[in-house]
Amino acid sequence: MIAGKKMLVISAHAADYVWRSGGTIAKYIKEGAEVSVVVLSFGVRGESNDLWKQPNATAESVKEIRKGETMAAAEILGLKNIEFWDLEDYPMEFNRDLEDRLVHKIREMQPDIILTHDRFDILNPDHNKVSDFVFRCSVMSNSNGVKIDGTNTTKQMRIFGFEPHQTELSDYKPGSFIDITDAYEQKVAAMQCFKAQSHLIEYYTQRAFMRGNHARRLSGNSTYKYAESFSNYFPTVGPELY
Repeated sequence: MIAGKKMLVISAHAADYVWRSGGTIAKYIKEGAEVSVVVLSFGVRGESNDLWKQPNATAESVKEIRKGETMAAAEILGLKNIEFWDLEDYPMEFNRDLEDRLVHKIREMQPDIILTHDRFDILNPDHNKVSDFVFRCSVMSNSNGVKIDGTNTTKQMRIFGFEPHQTELSDYKPGSFIDITDAYEQKVAAMQCFKAQSHLIEYYTQRAFMRGNHARRLSGNSTYKYAESFSNYFPTVGPELY
């Protein structure tokens, strides 16, 4: 049952959550889940090359465009809860204050699921750092000894990793496939908001089709046309194998 679930999505850069989990986010929202997204940085330094080619481009002008693109994509996906931490990217660095901030966010929301970056992306060290940061804070959020005023500890939530862009080179292993057929058009429309990285739209459109093929083959369900895949940070636990 998706209805009533709480999902926290933590994205290194402005568009990451759309490329890699936009269909899943839209599906969960449609089916009654509470979804919140934290965008850690706008990707001004490392993920906005086309915008820097514009005459008189500055860090602030690039940031404003990236924020506008991200907000437009969020609206298409039906996302109401999104916050921007406006950290510097390339490289991203995390200190104790940021750890406390994320622990506070996790405890405040008490999510059932966290979506974030997979543990290894061969060509984007920011993604690797975010993966470690999120995992670390998720574990700290469980500990009574980590004191954050006004918060209650969590139980360990499920964490799933985005499929990295350079999938095979990053030794990525899909652990879960989510059917996004009913949300596919929303995902495509959201991706089209990102003029700064328009070269990725076709790639992730093809990726959704390919993962849909895998989902059909593994499930036997012929209605699965498009899908997104995620790695599993933890094994599945339950009374039976599934």
